[in-house]
Amino acid sequence: MLNKIFFTILLVAATTGILSAQQVENSRPSPVEKSECKLPGGKSIAVTYSSPRMRGRKIFGGLVPYGKIWRTGANQATTFVTNENLISVAGTNIPAGSYTISTIPDSHNWILIINKHTGEWGIPYKYESEELARVPMSATTMGEHGGLG
Repeated sequence: MLNKIFFTILLVAATTGILSAQQVENSRPSPVEKSECKLPGGKSIAVTYSSPRMRGRKIFGGLVPYGKIWRTGANQATTFVTNENLISVAGTNIPAGSYTISTIPDSHNWILIINKHTGEWGIPYKYESEELARVPMSATTMGEHGGLG
């Protein structure tokens, strides 16, 4: 009987802690967002990131300097999880698992960095030895805010 009471108290405390953490996370100036892409054959990729807000600031070339590694979002580093091996990203096979996404922004070209190290706030970046791939990308302007609200 005492074990059941202890387990019930522990379950209530854990649930309260999780709900409280979610409320704090949702009240952040840059809320946590998740996007999932379901691919043929049961494959999926889920990306979790903190959605940055401009709030009158210049982001690229300002708050986020060109030519330096950015955590690609706000708060914690952006992560993605794939449930199956991905065929190839710029010639590199991406096995099923969890990864951190960073980028090196520039006015016309960016570099996407896929890193095996996860769980970091994002900067300073010190995990070059755990990089899986660096993928060059072209940048396109998306309008006045570049996609950031």
